Amino acid sequence: MEEANTSLLLKRPVNLKVIVTTRWKEEMQQQLQSQITQLDNQMQQIEMQGQRAITEIQKQSISPPGPEVTQQIDNIQLQVNQKKSELLERKNQFLQQMQQVQTVELEQEVVQGQLESFFRIEKGENLVKKLNVEIVVRDGVIEEIRGDI
Repeated sequence: MEEANTSLLLKRPVNLKVIVTTRWKEEMQQQLQSQITQLDNQMQQIEMQGQRAITEIQKQSISPPGPEVTQQIDNIQLQVNQKKSELLERKNQFLQQMQQVQTVELEQEVVQGQLESFFRIEKGENLVKKLNVEIVVRDGVIEEIRGDI
């Protein structure tokens, strides 16, 4: 009986590397600055929403406010502060990334992310070699595909 020639179609991660250029540095800094600005805007919105909610509760309550009202106001302030803290943490991460972008040397390769690709594998092939694939890009143009395609 003849053995069927079988193969499998699998999915693999593909590392995307970029060669650092002046253009890449400028684009990364613009993207990071844009994200930082968005976070600043979100923090302002959260602060304003929290103040509106507190003002609304104060309008609807008697004076002086009872313990339930005070607890509601404290809870809102706590939620606002937690969300602002999360956003500040993300902002600090972006600021750190911005610093890294400024200090990375030109022509150096840096990992930009991961993509996925499909590949066919057959009996007798080296799976490890087939899984190690990366794409190297300079200013959006593929310069090299490394590995066993």
